[in-house]
Amino acid sequence: MNRLESIKGHRRLIENIMFLFFRAAAIINGIALLVVLYFIASRGWRAINWTFLTAPPIDSMTKGGIFPCIAGTIFLSIGAMLVAFPIGVASAIYLSEYARPGRMLRIIRLGINNLAGVPSVVFGLFGLAFFVIYLNMGVSIIAGSLTLGALTLPVIIGASEEALRAVPNTYREASLGLGATKWQTIYRVVLPSALPGILTGAILGLSRAAGETAPIMFTAAVFFSPSFPSSIFDKVMALPYHIYVLATAGTDIEATRHLQYGTAVVLILIVMGLNLVAIIYRAHLQKRR
Repeated sequence: MNRLESIKGHRRLIENIMFLFFRAAAIINGIALLVVLYFIASRGWRAINWTFLTAPPIDSMTKGGIFPCIAGTIFLSIGAMLVAFPIGVASAIYLSEYARPGRMLRIIRLGINNLAGVPSVVFGLFGLAFFVIYLNMGVSIIAGSLTLGALTLPVIIGASEEALRAVPNTYREASLGLGATKWQTIYRVVLPSALPGILTGAILGLSRAAGETAPIMFTAAVFFSPSFPSSIFDKVMALPYHIYVLATAGTDIEATRHLQYGTAVVLILIVMGLNLVAIIYRAHLQKRR
């Protein structure tokens, strides 16, 4: 009896140590995030006002606002999701529901996992070579959206496939037992159950698309655009590239330091806002289940 109690006490001690380690890791990550946000916000909030949010840059981008950059970031992010989300979900459905287990399926999944680790600058060079030059799209919103869509595709495929796998097989068996076809089972039973998890992948992809600089600097973004884009084939300004330009190639880098941090604050708020909309919709879907 004493030996059994000793084993239980030892296991409980290990469990408590591991939980303590996980809590400490979470706290450290949270503190690091708060420090970064405070560092950026404390240096950039003075630059944010109505003119800054609604006016275009002037005086070699040392004055004025960032409205064209805000609009460009939103266009590119939404465009990337319109490209990546349907393709990613369709790919996940095929891999999870239709593909036969075997070597080919393992190779496809290995390729997707490796693609998720490719540096973003490589996607930018791919977009430049294929979309901008080969397909003759030029530096444009559509070329940037397609490049960002390719960048976020592995994230959406992976998250969507995991969400589909999490749906119990009893749901599928019950639907098929009632006479539904395989596609009806997927469309009416499996997808609605997996949709909250799929949206989680879309949120991660959207966050990555909105904050990337390397892919859009080759395919969509320009240093300065005097006019608002009127079509998907126009060049566009974007917040990540605007920050990069002000911090590295501006006419007076130190004089625009507050504008750099202010632009970073706006970018963070836009990403948080887009994520919040997706999170609220996901929570609404979970309540309906």
